[in-house]
Amino acid sequence: QVQLVESGGGLVQAGGSLRLSCTASGRNFSMYTMGWFRQGPGKEREFVANIGWSGRYTAYADSVKGRFTISADNAKGSMYLQMNRLQPEDTAVYYCAVAALSTVRADRINYWGQGTQVTVST
Repeated sequence: QVQLVESGGGLVQAGGSLRLSCTASGRNFSMYTMGWFRQGPGKEREFVANIGWSGRYTAYADSVKGRFTISADNAKGSMYLQMNRLQPEDTAVYYCAVAALSTVRADRINYWGQGTQVTVST
């Protein structure tokens, strides 16, 4: 059974940093793309960043480029999202996601984590 477990969310002041983690288990994800989506209050779920397991390929939403960094550790089956210079508009539930093909579309994700709340205060 596939499981994606996120951790690292919390409350932070604007300008601060958080690091999210996602640990994947239940199958071999070596040929999959892993990523992060987020869903703010009253908003649709949106793409944040993704990475191939090799780590050579990464992609970011324009809204987080230069502030967020995605990384992966194959040996641990884990993925991370380092979020710097957080802003109130980054407030959302952040979801770990795995897809057979690299995508920015939520409806093409094969597996989801349960989500972790990130709240950025002014």
